[in-house]
Amino acid sequence: MAMDKYPSRQGDHKEIMDRKDPIVHGGADYDGPLEEKDLSFYDENGYIMLKNLFTADEVKLMKEELRKTMENNENRDAPDVIKEPNSNEVRSVFEIHKDSGFFEMLSKNERIVKAAQQILGSDVYMMQSRINFKPGFKGKEFYWHSDFETWHMEDGMPDMRALSCSIILTDNYEFNGPLMLIPGSQKWYVSCPGTTPEDNFKQSLKKQETGVPDNESMEWLTEQAGGQIDRATGPAGSVLFFDCNTMHGSAGNISPYPRSNVFFVFNSVENKLVEPFSGTEPRPEFLANREDTSAIKPQAGSLTEDVSSR
Repeated sequence: MAMDKYPSRQGDHKEIMDRKDPIVHGGADYDGPLEEKDLSFYDENGYIMLKNLFTADEVKLMKEELRKTMENNENRDAPDVIKEPNSNEVRSVFEIHKDSGFFEMLSKNERIVKAAQQILGSDVYMMQSRINFKPGFKGKEFYWHSDFETWHMEDGMPDMRALSCSIILTDNYEFNGPLMLIPGSQKWYVSCPGTTPEDNFKQSLKKQETGVPDNESMEWLTEQAGGQIDRATGPAGSVLFFDCNTMHGSAGNISPYPRSNVFFVFNSVENKLVEPFSGTEPRPEFLANREDTSAIKPQAGSLTEDVSSR
């Protein structure tokens, strides 16, 4: 097994340690939508929201594809379709970049792929993709966590050289369970208490209880941020990029307004997965892509034009 720079889940032990990897990896060889001030903001805060990166017509098309995906999966019982706890509402649909259709095309759009290249300083591949649904009245919370802690322990991601790209498909308000982030939290790694059960993903995708930070660590991270917790609110068509180690979570949605987004995880081609650092078996392919790690070739053009040409 590769050397573990970021140990976690060692019984009762808990620790906050300094990050050992860059945040912005120096992507001078890549052009894209991010300006120098954007990269500086991302480096300092661990995320950046690009408002209205996609047009109104593209958003309309995304919403239609979202509706189709929901209908196609609401009665499907499969490991890659995650239902809400205590209801049959769809929570997440995974591996959407392999649909040989709209979402595969979207996953290669140059506006998001080039931004990922700029931040990660290399070509990238798709490690994970999904659509997240948080229905009105029924959408449940997701507790604070660092994605990297899970990807490191359960998937074998060696270094912090990955990011999440969340494309907002329905307007995200303060009151419909938007993503919450602690600015600057990506600078530290929280080694969490506990151990990793076998097939932990079957439970954690509905309600995460393993690999979550202790209360004292969360208080410390929030203090370092000056007591600030940010909310990723914005209109449909906006895109949030956030570092793999940024501490984030979301509250339940008790409003009438659903919250949905497309979620792509871009990993550097220089950071491919190894054996999980927890010593458990790797999670299924739909959660952690190992089969096709070739670099994505960014595709230019409007989504609406691409669809009309199919």
